Amino acid sequence: MITGPQCKAARALIELSRERLSSFSCIDASVIEMFERKLETPDNTVLEALQKALENAGAVFIPENGGGIGVRLKFTRSEAKRLSTLESEGGIVAYDEVP
Repeated sequence: MITGPQCKAARALIELSRERLSSFSCIDASVIEMFERKLETPDNTVLEALQKALENAGAVFIPENGGGIGVRLKFTRSEAKRLSTLESEGGIVAYDEVP
């Protein structure tokens, strides 16, 4: 399971606000804040939801391996930039009016 500091670090790496993480994970932003500040530890289902949402957004959690736990980006900076460009193109989403 992830820790509060890992959650905060992952959000920083992938540039995701608490509110966006809250919407992605269906976990209240106040629960995320309390977890990151090490004031409360949520149950395992909440931790799994947070970890899954962060991983889907591009974070990779590194387990204890002698050097300590950590987090890194799933994609290189250039890959992330290309993905961002692809996600941003296309304009407004609407139904096609093709007969």
